[in-house]
Amino acid sequence: MRPDAEEVRTWVDDAQRIVVLTGAGISTDSGIPDFRGPQGVWTKNPQAEKLSNIHYYMADPEVRKAAWLARTDHVAWNAKPNPGHFALAALEQRGKLHALITQNIDELHQMAGNSPQRVIEVHGTMRKVVCMGCGMLAPMQKALDRVRAGEADPPCRDCGGILKSATISFGQALVPEVIDHAMRVAGDCDLFLSIGTSLQVYPIAGVVPLARNAGAKIVILNAEPTPYDNIADAVFRDPISATLPRLCAA
Repeated sequence: MRPDAEEVRTWVDDAQRIVVLTGAGISTDSGIPDFRGPQGVWTKNPQAEKLSNIHYYMADPEVRKAAWLARTDHVAWNAKPNPGHFALAALEQRGKLHALITQNIDELHQMAGNSPQRVIEVHGTMRKVVCMGCGMLAPMQKALDRVRAGEADPPCRDCGGILKSATISFGQALVPEVIDHAMRVAGDCDLFLSIGTSLQVYPIAGVVPLARNAGAKIVILNAEPTPYDNIADAVFRDPISATLPRLCAA
């Protein structure tokens, strides 16, 4: 028999160093669709994945124009944190949260109240723009204002280079220091919560067995099965925004 929510809540109460990994599933109740779920962005439109591929993006101006057009009206700009995000912010306020590793790029964790110092963004953030030439960083909305004013593929104003969101695209290298940080905290926790992620993207999915081998209890909240359900101490398929507040409540 799998433990129920009340038993897992006692694990949260007893834990001293909780590490959380979140994926797109925690933001779906905020109106941001995931990628690989039944209603996922790439499930419904496989061509949309091209916009997130660094090789297509850098080589084809038409792909960049389509990407900029998609950014201008992305649902994330109007999204608000949901009860799942607020539950993790409350966990930090209780002094329980050691680190929050996220595959998401929407910054809803920070908007909910998690401190940026606790959040490890393995795929970057959509709220900033980066120049692929000189490395200039700027707020995304400034670039989007240029697109709305008629620049279909706005270049960097410093060097003329290609601009893209400050996210990690397919085919683009992860930041080693960020991954190392995620691995370190996973190996130093006593309870690990995996929330809204398919655990199919590596190397970050490897934090789950790493935490397990370090002696942490593993709790997985995800609508679909994951490769690590068999090593988890508890698995929940229920909606995250309803379940997570129950697990994290004092």
